[in-house]
Amino acid sequence: MNIFLFIRWDVDPEIFHIGPLSIRWYSLMFIVSFLLGMQIFRKMVIREGKPAQLYENIFWPVALATLLGARLGHFLFYEPAALIHNPLEVLLPPYKGLASHGAAAGILIGLYYFSRKNRVPYLWTLDRIVITVALSGFFIRIGNLMNSEIIGYETTVPWGFILVNAPEAGMVARHPTQIYEALANLSIFAALYLIYLRKKPPFRDGVIFGMFLILLFGARFFIEFLKERQESFEKAMTLDMGQLLSLPLVAAGIVLLWKIRKKGWTVPQIAAHPENKLNAERKIKGKAKH
Repeated sequence: MNIFLFIRWDVDPEIFHIGPLSIRWYSLMFIVSFLLGMQIFRKMVIREGKPAQLYENIFWPVALATLLGARLGHFLFYEPAALIHNPLEVLLPPYKGLASHGAAAGILIGLYYFSRKNRVPYLWTLDRIVITVALSGFFIRIGNLMNSEIIGYETTVPWGFILVNAPEAGMVARHPTQIYEALANLSIFAALYLIYLRKKPPFRDGVIFGMFLILLFGARFFIEFLKERQESFEKAMTLDMGQLLSLPLVAAGIVLLWKIRKKGWTVPQIAAHPENKLNAERKIKGKAKH
């Protein structure tokens, strides 16, 4: 096989280090994705005329819930024995094992706490945060590429990647599944953000969240068919752990949208704006007098 037909990926996961302090691409991507996502949420809050404290109050609940959920999810789904033997490993660096499904669960819990404390509808919060989560997924998968991890199956396509820094990849061209997922996340972010920005009438709370569940975890389910199994116990499974965890979330999105469809996709303008309802009632009374 002529390796020059493919892309030779030989990027150092470490950007630089100062003494014992190491700055890695994955960590940088994680930080950038979170800060950028919070700025997008801030613009949404300002755009809708909501109190500025919503942005200020959401930062730490989402940050901690995302990290703890991703870390705990990795051990629960992929290394349960390690969690039993050393539970503190969940909290201790380095944070190499992060599960996106665990992060999703953590975000749901963190946002529930945020919504209750700040007295805003839970689905309203989810509709806006998942837009930023999709963008975060793009950056995190680029971080995975920089780490030469999440290895795809061997391929002959000309855009296959030879992962020099991943000995388990065997110096053969592999599907760049990190890029596939990154592009899927970026496309989902763009689509959901455009839906959010659409002109009135607005969608009901939960529509964007339901679409997010179907699109993101649906894409994850199909891209998994191109990935090598991450853990040895998955090799005997028809569907890997990522696919099994994605199916309930896709189903939840379908059920949510089905329930919303029964009420109508958009919020009636009179219901959405009390002043419109009052004006409409005045017009009806005025016509009755004539």
